[in-house]
Amino acid sequence: MVGLITMEDLSNEDVIEVLDAAERLLPVARGESYLPLLQGRILGNLFFEPSTRTRMSFETAMKRLGGDVVNLGDVSTSSVVKGETLFDTVQMVDGYTDIIALRHPRQGAARYAQDAARVPVLNGGDGAGHHPTQTMLDLFTIRQAHGRLEGLDVVLAGDLRYGRTVHSLSHALVRFGCRVVLASPELLRMPSEIVEDLRASGGDVTETTDLHASLATADVVYMTRIQKERFADEDEYTKVAGAYKLHARDLADVRSDMIVMHPLPRVDEIHPSVDSTRHAKYFEQAFNGVVTRMALLCRLLGVDVPGGEA
Repeated sequence: MVGLITMEDLSNEDVIEVLDAAERLLPVARGESYLPLLQGRILGNLFFEPSTRTRMSFETAMKRLGGDVVNLGDVSTSSVVKGETLFDTVQMVDGYTDIIALRHPRQGAARYAQDAARVPVLNGGDGAGHHPTQTMLDLFTIRQAHGRLEGLDVVLAGDLRYGRTVHSLSHALVRFGCRVVLASPELLRMPSEIVEDLRASGGDVTETTDLHASLATADVVYMTRIQKERFADEDEYTKVAGAYKLHARDLADVRSDMIVMHPLPRVDEIHPSVDSTRHAKYFEQAFNGVVTRMALLCRLLGVDVPGGEA
């Protein structure tokens, strides 16, 4: 494998292998043991968009495994402001590092970057396109909670139009035979080409505007933020801001093992009252970004994760 640009770069068997490796790395991710599998290796973090969890979890993952990290830093203080192209930036960083994690506001930028690089590129989010490393940590969180990925009922809710996390995740869920409910305001529906793709792949996909009607039968409810920064027209944003809000009282009749997830940051779509319920998994989900990205870094760098407890 050269890099990870979309979930199409991983077969179902690959996904399971990465999740199994991540499980073995949990003690290392928690700091309970040290396993310098990537000592002497350097990760280049190229983040052209704001990021907290993705950037920090990549950095933590590399350092927990004994490697090191160089960061692009603030784009406004880089050579990008002098007119350096993404292609040239990537070629330059390629010479400094063994692997690159890239986030960029332009859809397709990660594929373009991989064309410029000899080292593997991990797509940390490209505009409203794909976010496969987020999908992997989402799948890890779901499997940890339910013991399986196959045949679950999953509700994806909120901004499905611009949400790259749900674009990647929906494809993965369908591949594992999950039934998917897409709950969103009309203005923020999942792009029709993605829905058509999911159904053409045999996916059991339902579209609705009624989130609450789908809660009772769900195994997973995946909330997303309405992304103001993706709207060209602020009036359109105002029409849908705050469309869905999940409170603890909404969870009275849900399945006991149902989990609530969110890629974070949240605004007001999950009320803090949900945090103390047994269903809340979003902060655990954020931690899982470390262990899953550890497993992906090892895989793309050709390093085996030892079996058994690390």
